Amino acid sequence: MAPITEVEGRRVALSNLEKVLYPASGFTKGELLHYYATAAGVLLPHLRDRAVSFLRYPDGPDGQLFFTKNVPPGTPDWVTTAEVSRSEGPARMVLVQDLPSLMWAANLVTEFHTHQWTADDPGEADRLVFDLDPGPPATVVQCCEVAQWLRERLAADGIEAYAKTSGAKGLHLLAGVRGASSERVSEYAKALAVEAERALPRLVVHRMTRSLRPGKVFVDWSQNAARKTTAAPYTVRAREVPAVSTPVTWDEVAGCRRADEFVFRAADVGARVEEDGDLLAPLLDPARAAELPR
Repeated sequence: MAPITEVEGRRVALSNLEKVLYPASGFTKGELLHYYATAAGVLLPHLRDRAVSFLRYPDGPDGQLFFTKNVPPGTPDWVTTAEVSRSEGPARMVLVQDLPSLMWAANLVTEFHTHQWTADDPGEADRLVFDLDPGPPATVVQCCEVAQWLRERLAADGIEAYAKTSGAKGLHLLAGVRGASSERVSEYAKALAVEAERALPRLVVHRMTRSLRPGKVFVDWSQNAARKTTAAPYTVRAREVPAVSTPVTWDEVAGCRRADEFVFRAADVGARVEEDGDLLAPLLDPARAAELPR
């Protein structure tokens, strides 16, 4: 039987703590759970009130990976859930509202992915996101170049952008927005991606077509669609190493010269948060959200 741990008055089963999830580094499930427990202060605000999709990898990144969007069987009755509309009909999804819910979900061994809207107002997007994905031989270094152009372009429209590593090979740009549907935000994001391709034709592509992407950065605007989710800030990714989707400063973006400079593992995040706090905290302030230009 899995050991039971009490977390803020809730009984949470934590299993297979010695299991190695990342063979290349020997990183265990117990270390993964420790990371989430210590990162909860900065992670939970970015999950709270958002329907969460789980990308599960219970046997590590080399094992089976599968998305869980509906409430998983065996979910404790104290975990908050919400009804979410989908094209195939309504469904119930998990809301990770507190530390016990986070630790229960982390025990499933999962990446956390969220929509760009909150469960109490799914008709209005409160986030704009660009997923910058480099096509080899391009790397995150080229993503940083594109990110700086997008930052300036967004600023021209009164929108303040923030950056984080994807935890894989690319970069995510996020901004707080208000007063628009996901469809409208998607239209705006696509227009900027097209504009970026015109301004940086040797560096940017706005279409997903694989044949167009070698050596360029795919500016994926489609993550703004209401049905889509993006890896949450501070989530550990199912990659060769326990890399984290980590907020970065614009000085770091401007100074990026090597791809390995933008690989942050679970063990690296605590010191960064202690020094800088949550670099994405402004996204949590509704007063700083911007309206899209008309």
